[in-house]
Amino acid sequence: MRKLALALILIGFVNSLSAQDYKTAVGVRIGIAMGVNVKHNLDSYNAVEGIFTHRWGGFILSGLYEYIQPTSEAGLNWYYGIGAHIGYWDSKRSGEFPGWWEKGHDGAYTIVGVDGIIGIEYTLENAPFNLSVDWKPVFNILGISALWGDMVAITIRYTLPNSGERKYRRKKDRYRRYYHY
Repeated sequence: MRKLALALILIGFVNSLSAQDYKTAVGVRIGIAMGVNVKHNLDSYNAVEGIFTHRWGGFILSGLYEYIQPTSEAGLNWYYGIGAHIGYWDSKRSGEFPGWWEKGHDGAYTIVGVDGIIGIEYTLENAPFNLSVDWKPVFNILGISALWGDMVAITIRYTLPNSGERKYRRKKDRYRRYYHY
């Protein structure tokens, strides 16, 4: 009887784990600027995100602070935030500048600016993955001042379990081996 009661408690605990129970997720960002992404949830409503992308023969490193807004659908959130970026590119090396780019901006540039972000994310309940779609407009303050409004991307992340969840899984595995269920 005690085994059954303990098994029911364990099953109830596992089912109560939320899909947003990850602390950190790492992944790839696919869009006009391709790159890698790390997101760390500070709590249920706040997160920090780091994005390293490649664009126009250079790179951009962005840091964002995000406000998470849960929806009524489990695993689905929308978010918005602010941040900053620093980047570098060399137009002579790139050859990828768009047609609207002003003539006379040849050479290497370091840019510094501010970022905004708004998006929606879904964390899969039965798999350790998180998918998001977002729009990240940026305004370069130093270097060449410009507003880039074309930073739309899809991000696929692998969610790392938080330490409490890892400890729980280890205890659960030991329990299974001992009681053979």
